[in-house]
Amino acid sequence: MKIAQRPAAPAPQPVELARAYAAVRERTLALAAPLTAEDCQVQSMPDASPTKWHLAHITWFFETFLLEPHEPGFKPFDASFRVLFNSYYQGVGEMHPRAQRGLITRPTLAEVKAYRAAVDERMQALLAARGGEPELAALVTLGLHHEQQHQELLLTDIKHALSFNPTHAAYARRWPMTNVRAQPLRWFAQPGGLIEHGHDPALDGEFCFDNETPRHGVYTAPFEIASRPVNYGEYLAFIEDGGYRRAELWLSMGWDWVRSGERSAPLYLRQGDGAWLNHTLQGAVEVDPRTPVCHLSYFEADAFARWAGARLPTEVEWEQAARRLRTPGRPNFADRGAFHPLPAENDAADEPMQMFGDVWEWTQSSYAAYPGYRALPGAVGEYNGKFMSNQYVLRGGSCATPAGHVRASYRNFFPTDAQWQFSGVRLARDL
Repeated sequence: MKIAQRPAAPAPQPVELARAYAAVRERTLALAAPLTAEDCQVQSMPDASPTKWHLAHITWFFETFLLEPHEPGFKPFDASFRVLFNSYYQGVGEMHPRAQRGLITRPTLAEVKAYRAAVDERMQALLAARGGEPELAALVTLGLHHEQQHQELLLTDIKHALSFNPTHAAYARRWPMTNVRAQPLRWFAQPGGLIEHGHDPALDGEFCFDNETPRHGVYTAPFEIASRPVNYGEYLAFIEDGGYRRAELWLSMGWDWVRSGERSAPLYLRQGDGAWLNHTLQGAVEVDPRTPVCHLSYFEADAFARWAGARLPTEVEWEQAARRLRTPGRPNFADRGAFHPLPAENDAADEPMQMFGDVWEWTQSSYAAYPGYRALPGAVGEYNGKFMSNQYVLRGGSCATPAGHVRASYRNFFPTDAQWQFSGVRLARDL
């Protein structure tokens, strides 16, 4: 996930901002609390980062972009951290190679936590003195949303790391989650026409990332959208019908991806003792066929949709359907503590369910700029526009997303082969 800033929204009151800062920072430490120092050091693949690095990088953000330009007499906590914990900010300077973050054994986890505590104390002093200034407050708010993105990455990255442990180590122990019957998949018609697409402060709240703007008109044809995400039972039927052996179901690059990796199931899914088993943040569990399938690549989501006689929605269609919801229900975000998708508790009466939380939903839309988009200048503005290539948009958030972080206009994006995020699929079809 990447970040950038849009024009400043009205500033919250300094006391409210200080409380929000403390709450988000404390939540990150709470998510890391179940982990050992050894857990926090490991990096399981180049796309993932160690928990320790996440804890340091999001602190680095506040030190670099808030304290350095605004704190009187600023001195860095440790000058080497400027390189060690820079991610992709070319405007800031050098950075440690991403694939080698697990090799940063020093500073220790205890030293990183001391770094966090020191920066937090200095940030609270800065907020007390200048938190009412609109531009500074907007940058702090951006930093908090950035930290929430890393809270999700912390969970997805540690899940990937623990999947290599032969003991199937668990991050949490709360299984089984629910005991409800499977809900049928139904279809809901959506009207076509010219609609307004993109961030609307009146509907979405004042904050957004710049890639959600500018709001603009888009024409859509009438379509249908599924009542819920595809579940494991439906996806296992795809597997059993030869889904990973049938070239006609796959995009050309997707079929190459299947063959080169000898893939036969989504990430974390395996057969054992006559049953399908799933690696989760609760450890290894038997697959619940009612649960939304997750950890699908774009290639897998697209192939399943083709097998099902449907397609992926566009991001315009997804946002249109999400905005028409009257009762979003109680989304399964990270605050529920499940850290795994959950089956719907009730049948869909007259509108789609689970559009927020549970799994990020792939769309068929390439990640590109909206008409009239302009990336803002400066280092903090680097992280959306320059990634608008060879990626697809996902919508809705997941069971690892912090509550209150996503909105109908929120655009997540990943390359077509990415699987380690909680990514799933909701079907659409033409009318």
